[in-house]
Amino acid sequence: MYIKCDFRSNFNNYCVIAHYHFVFKIYIFAAMINAAIFASGEGTNAENLFIHFANDPRIKIKLVVTNKDDAGIVVRAEKHKKNVQIVSKAALENYSDKLIEFLQVEKIDLIILAGFLLKIPEAFIKAFPNKIINLHPALLPKYGGAGMYGMRVHTAVIDNKEKESGITVHFVNEEYDKGEIILQVKTLVTENETPESLAKKIQQLEFEYLPKAVEKFL
Repeated sequence: MYIKCDFRSNFNNYCVIAHYHFVFKIYIFAAMINAAIFASGEGTNAENLFIHFANDPRIKIKLVVTNKDDAGIVVRAEKHKKNVQIVSKAALENYSDKLIEFLQVEKIDLIILAGFLLKIPEAFIKAFPNKIINLHPALLPKYGGAGMYGMRVHTAVIDNKEKESGITVHFVNEEYDKGEIILQVKTLVTENETPESLAKKIQQLEFEYLPKAVEKFL
């Protein structure tokens, strides 16, 4: 008995199973994953994902959720023709079931937090178990938790004279920045480092490795 697989075509993937005198060809159709990006800021990481996965048959970034109607992510998402949903903190906390229902109707399989500053309610964790991933600009478990984001993280790293920093992509659970780590990448913190120069290093890591973390999920 032998099994031979051919994955040269996105729509004609198959395995041939031969046993004695019988040959069976089984076609495998991989369903495309629908993703939503949650972001609160400029949306540079979100736009990087739009571009990176634009022609990838495995995933479609279907929509963007933000808590700020004047955030840069809104303009970037509209430029790439993404559906944008504005959700306030109060709405997220008090009407989680409505947003979850909307995401389920849209058949969202993966939620990517790319600079989303609100805590994800527990109802989301239960509705999307191991399907919510977060990008954090530090080497967790250091410099995580409530209030640790953006320049606050980089300033704390330098004030504590750390020799390295980096990024962490992890699954989201009920506690801030405590979920299982998917990917971590380090960079050196030099002697004359500033929060601004460190932020640029971290951003380059984010652009390069957040897409790789999503691919690892796929």
